[in-house]
Amino acid sequence: MTVRSLKPAAPPEPPGLQARAMDNLQFIRDTMEQAAAFTAVSGLGMAGVGVLALAAAPIGHALRGNPPRWVALWLATAVSALALSAVTTVRKARRAQASLLSGPGRKLLLAFAPPMAVGALLTLVLYRHGLTSLLPGVWLLLYGTAVVTGGAFSVRIVPALGLTLIVLGAAALFLPGVAGDWFMGAGFGAAHVGFGALIARRHGG
Repeated sequence: MTVRSLKPAAPPEPPGLQARAMDNLQFIRDTMEQAAAFTAVSGLGMAGVGVLALAAAPIGHALRGNPPRWVALWLATAVSALALSAVTTVRKARRAQASLLSGPGRKLLLAFAPPMAVGALLTLVLYRHGLTSLLPGVWLLLYGTAVVTGGAFSVRIVPALGLTLIVLGAAALFLPGVAGDWFMGAGFGAAHVGFGALIARRHGG
């Protein structure tokens, strides 16, 4: 006689249960990464950018009568500032093990780039038409816009810097009696030093 167990057999484990669980964990991790703020913006690099602009402002004011040299000075300052920002941000991101090309870092770069590209195009057009007096306001407005849109994916201090630059850019356009170099010294220079110091103190460099 065969004896049968009254305890029901355990149902077989659904196929692929472990794989689905891993997919769910990956989805949760990706969602958290996308929602996080990009904190690797370098405050020290930002302050260094401010120092470059503060040094360029009086030189630029002296070159106002020579538009080609004036534009060359500020473009060289901008290229140096972007290089300094890139190097210091990459170093900070590596220390924090944060990616620049995924999650909030990628979103920041994608939001930052379009206003900067528009600024480059307008620089060429205004220079060709002899309207270099408008460039300080245009540069401050578009760079400020780039900082606000890109800073939406970073710490709160960054968009605040962008708004400050936008206000200064508007003032530079509507107060033509004041030399634009001083507005750029205030925005690209003093504001970057001040906000950069805050970021360095609150967010580790």
